[in-house]
Amino acid sequence: MSAVSFTTSATTVFGLGSYATMLQKLDSVPTSSLPVPPPRPLLIATPGEAEAGEFAVLIFIHGYLLYNSFYSQLIQHVASHGFIVIAPQLYTVAGPDATEEINSAAAITNWLSKGVLQSLLPPNVKPNLSKLALSGHSRGGKVAFALALEKAMTTLKFSALIGVDPVDGMDKGKQTPPSVLTYVPNSFNLDGMAVMVIGSGLGEVKRNPLFPPCAPKGVNHEDFFKECRKPACYFVAKDYGHLDMLDDDTKGIRGRSSYCLCKNGKAREPMRKLVGGVIVAFLKSYLNGDSNDLNSVRYGHEILPVELQTVEFLV
Repeated sequence: MSAVSFTTSATTVFGLGSYATMLQKLDSVPTSSLPVPPPRPLLIATPGEAEAGEFAVLIFIHGYLLYNSFYSQLIQHVASHGFIVIAPQLYTVAGPDATEEINSAAAITNWLSKGVLQSLLPPNVKPNLSKLALSGHSRGGKVAFALALEKAMTTLKFSALIGVDPVDGMDKGKQTPPSVLTYVPNSFNLDGMAVMVIGSGLGEVKRNPLFPPCAPKGVNHEDFFKECRKPACYFVAKDYGHLDMLDDDTKGIRGRSSYCLCKNGKAREPMRKLVGGVIVAFLKSYLNGDSNDLNSVRYGHEILPVELQTVEFLV
């Protein structure tokens, strides 16, 4: 296990928050240091050793063939505003069927219910599993929706769901199994769970003729939001792409390829700030009961790091 710490301050949800954070990487499982080891390697962003309190928990699921470490800056952004973020590495190689990923995400949730997380956190940082949210990027967004729709059973209840540019296949009518989208408006039965969908305006645009778009029209964020019921909100960044919320420096072959497979914006930092900020605002609203920041974004009272082409709320 390794850990790094940093300290920052900010005045808005789009900047880093007031909590110093710690990033821990649990590389291998099982581990003899835990009474019940996690079923998958974990990346955990949490308020740091000098902080104290009880904090809501967010599970974040990585995108297709990506590493959880590619989201280090994003999940630290969220943690710096007073949240605990658990980002499992569900696999390194996977085929078109996401069933095993859904089962693995359920296993992580069930592991959390055993109360083992506290042993990985600073002594005064307490997880509040009654305030639990689920999120995922790209195919990880599909996995998050599938788990929330009970395609695999869990022992904990989610209060909020976030899809970060979710994708359900290669094209409309070509969903990867198991299908999540039904193409029936407001068909997602999430038992009143609050939902946020974040989309990228360039995700459905091809980078070059050799590769399909990374978030094709017909199976992307637009379709996911159409099937949501209230309460739900929807943000689409106009000039940014499907992978623009990743870390600036993504290493290795997969990390380098993340810059050339999808249509990208000019830089990753603005999109990452947007995604981190609206996640924080959404979690503060639906987990902590403080809607000020989400309303500021909704009604244009907040200076945004990127231009939004869509802002929509179902309330």
